[in-house]
Amino acid sequence: MTGPDKKAIEEGLVFTPRFDASGLIVCVTVEAGTNAPLMVAYMNEEALRLTRETGIAHYWSRSRKALWRKGDTSGQTQQVVEMRVDCDQDAILLAVKPGGDGGACHTGRKSCFYRRVTRAGLAFAED
Repeated sequence: MTGPDKKAIEEGLVFTPRFDASGLIVCVTVEAGTNAPLMVAYMNEEALRLTRETGIAHYWSRSRKALWRKGDTSGQTQQVVEMRVDCDQDAILLAVKPGGDGGACHTGRKSCFYRRVTRAGLAFAED
């Protein structure tokens, strides 16, 4: 491993995001204030840079293989209130203020996590 050692990554104050073999890092997005889960997406280096520079969430669409600024087509922008990185710097957490109708999911729901997993299968969650 080149670059910072494990202790520096886990305990230091240098931001060293660890992208996977596809050049992506997972990003969990929650609503600022409530910490309600909104979505999980991925960022490449450019999406992460643009998010930090603009304060608006940008992601990498694995299905479209394209950079995606949240809200460009749906109006559901996400203004970043806080960005965190996990202990080994291979996951990002965004706390955002949702714009538009306050939703995050392409289905029109507030959260992409609108179903519960039960022993019998799936059930719709109550918000």
